[in-house]
Formats: sequence, structure tokens, C-alpha cells
Amino acid sequence: MISTFLKHELKAFWRSKNTGKNLAVRIVMAVLILYLLLNVVVIGFFMDNVLKSVFPHDGLILSFCGIILIYFLGELFSRLQLQELPTLRVQPYLQLPIKRNTIVGYLALTALFSVFNLWPIVLFFPFIFKVVLHDAGLVTALAFIVSILGITVLNNYLALYIKRKANLNGWIFLIVAAIMILIGLSDFKWHIISIRNISYLFFGHLMSYPVLALLPVLLGAGMYFLNFTYLKKNLYLEELSTKKDKFKSSTEYPILSYFGSTGDLVANEIKLVLRNKRPRSALVMSLFFLLYGLFFYPNPALRSNEGFKIFVGMFMTGIFIINYGQFMFSWQASHFDGLMVSKVNFADFLRGKYLLFTTASTVAFLLTIPYVYFGWRVLLIHFIMYLWNLGFTVNVVLYFANRNAKRIDLSKGASFNWEGVGATQLMLSFLLLLPPLIIYIPFKYFKYEDVGLALIGAIGLTGILTRSFWVKFLEADFYKRKFTILEGFRNK
Repeated sequence: MISTFLKHELKAFWRSKNTGKNLAVRIVMAVLILYLLLNVVVIGFFMDNVLKSVFPHDGLILSFCGIILIYFLGELFSRLQLQELPTLRVQPYLQLPIKRNTIVGYLALTALFSVFNLWPIVLFFPFIFKVVLHDAGLVTALAFIVSILGITVLNNYLALYIKRKANLNGWIFLIVAAIMILIGLSDFKWHIISIRNISYLFFGHLMSYPVLALLPVLLGAGMYFLNFTYLKKNLYLEELSTKKDKFKSSTEYPILSYFGSTGDLVANEIKLVLRNKRPRSALVMSLFFLLYGLFFYPNPALRSNEGFKIFVGMFMTGIFIINYGQFMFSWQASHFDGLMVSKVNFADFLRGKYLLFTTASTVAFLLTIPYVYFGWRVLLIHFIMYLWNLGFTVNVVLYFANRNAKRIDLSKGASFNWEGVGATQLMLSFLLLLPPLIIYIPFKYFKYEDVGLALIGAIGLTGILTRSFWVKFLEADFYKRKFTILEGFRNK
């Protein structure tokens, strides 16, 4: 049955209208992965020399034991960002005499065919065969191999489980990422714990008690079973990587009822974000970027540079506008024709975008208030950039939305997905980042930083107060390009 599933997926790939584009992307990614893999192989063969130079006072096996856990923590973080969820459209199979366990087993097992599962093999195994086997014997070498494979499987299914749960609740991903960042800071910044010592505690004892290698294997098997059980419970979904949240109407968000039809449009867009993978990824990444300040503000040298504060403040209070807004109106491409023939006034449609971005940016600003710990000046600049994003960034995003006619498939994930990306998005990213710095830097040069900040805030406030003008301007601009946009959205 597994071979049948594979044949069906291959046929679906080759019969897709975007086969050429998808094939080109996969070839480019394959070449890139092969290049990275070759680099990792080289590092693996010369790891003994690397460890000697980094830990000159420790034995090779001792230093090797200390870095294994550090590697797997970093790998888990990378998996959460980049590893794709294996999917299969199961509805057609549920009508057939196929056991549910077979379908779930296929999804669970194909998850092992990830390039991430190759990295520890090509990185660590050369060292094991070259050093551990020679110095500690065959049994110890086999114990290291088994334990590394067990942790690899554990990481594989743990990352998939977290991502599946995060599809239901974006806060899960943010909490897990925050925990991992705090663990890293606790070791490398604050020196509260030592991941290297914890790693050696297990792998050091592994040389004396090789039977401990069964522990990672059991943990990996347990995580596989947890994924299997979760997938089986949710087999009724069209795609096992997606969970349909149930909302009745905009009355689920009572505050939106005060905005009439504009509130209904915002409620529908919130549902679009929460129910589909790629826009939900934009939301999750926006929440993750709220921790951006932790990379800069603890450093006194960077904290004293207000140019960095402007950059960080703009990102943290406006990242959702940038992440989600750069693909406006492509998110609604599949039903944009319906919107255009409905009773929806396009001015209300634009007001809905403004309301959505205002709400998201306001929430982001409120969540960054704890950064006042690093000084009231930080909070002031965050507020100025909050005004800038609402008065300038939003207008630029919606202006470029009128020049974007690329369709997006909402069901596809965000990792390595360039659908909808074009020259418009590249120009937009460039235009959004530069203006506040262009305004501020000359005033900083002449020692009038406060005047520069005041001007940035004034431009943002002016944009907010003249929003009705921008709605009319953007509405008129849209109707000039309406049919070009509609034609582009129809091209699958």
C-alpha cells in the first residue's frame, strides 16, 4: 500500500499545472543541500582536528561527548523552522477499504525521509569510526551510533509534533522557541547551566555503561507512538498538517461588531490566517520576532546605538504588517473574483486591512512594553516606530498590493515556498526598511537625534490622521489595475 501512496503522490506532482516551476525549485534546493552535505562530511572527517583546537586541554572523546547535546538542541531549533510536515490528502482513501493504521503509518514513516536525519550521520559517524572505535572499542562505538540514531529519531518526531500542535495554537511554537532561546542564554550568556556538562553526563557514562544507548531509542520510539496516535485521532482532516478551527461568525470577536461590514471582513481574514498554513506561518513568525530585542538590548554597545533601536522597534511593532502585508491581496486570490462581484465595497475592504494591521501592531507594541527594562528610551522609540508603521508602512504595503497579481495557494507551507514572491515583494522589503533610517541618520550626524525621532513620529501620526484620504487614493488606484490583478489571480 505504501508503494501505491508513493505512485499517487508522484502522479499528482507530474500532473500539476506548476510542475515546471516546482521541479526547478526542487533542483535548486537539491544542489544547495548537496553542497551543504559535502561541507558537513568534510567537517565530520576533520572533527578530531577541530576539537583539538577548540578544546586543547580535553581528550578527544571527552570533548566529543560534550558537543553532541549542543548540536541536537540547535538541530531541533532548525527543524522547527525548516522541516516540512509530511502530508497526504486522505479523504479519497477514507472511502476505500484501507486500514487507518496503514494511512497513518505511511505519514509517520515518510517523516523519516528528511535531510535533517542525514546531518548527524555524516557529521558524527566519521569521528566515531576514526577515533571512538580505535580508542574505546567496538561496543562503545556501537553504543554511540545507536544513541545518536535514537536522538535523531526523537528530534524528528518531536519537531513534527510541536509543529502540528502549533498549527492549532501559534503560542505553542512561540513558547517552545522562547524556552530554547532561554536555555541557550542560560548557558552561553548567563552561565547558569552548562549544556556541555549535561551532554557529557550522559555520553560520558555511555562509555562505561553502553546499555544506556537504549534510552534515546526508547524515547524516539515513544515520540513516534505519540505522533502516530495524534495523527490517527485527526485522520478525518483533509490534510493532517492542518486543523480547521471552528468559528461561527464575527460575533466570535464581539469588538469587531462595532465596525459593521469592515469588522466582518476583518473577522473573515482572521479566520483565513488561523485556518491556513502559510498565513498562519506569517503570524507565528511575527510572534517569534517579538523576542528580537533580546538579541540586541542586552548588549550595552548596541543598546546605546539608537539606529539599532529604530530598526528593532520597527521590526517588532510592524513585523506582521511586513510578513503578511507583502502578499496582499494574494491571500484572497482563490475567492477574489467572488469579492469583486459581491456587495462588498472596496473601500470597506481596505478599511478592513487597516483595522487588521492596526490591531496586530497595537498588540505587538503592548507585548514589547517589558523591554522598558532596558530603559524608557527604548519604549519611547518603540512607540514612535509603532506610529510610523500605522501611518507609513501600512500605506506602502497596500499601495504595492495594487501591483501584486501573483496567486498564492493557502494550503502550502512557508518553508522553501516562493509562490507569490516577485519583484514587487523585493522592492517592498527594501522600501520599508530604508525610510526611517534615511530620515534619522542626518539628524544623528548633526547631534539632533530627538528631532529625527520626532519627525519620524510626526510622519506616522500624519499618515494615521489622513487615513481616509489614503483609502480613497488606494481605491482609485486599485480600479485602474483591477482586471490585471484578477487575471493574475486566476492563473494557477
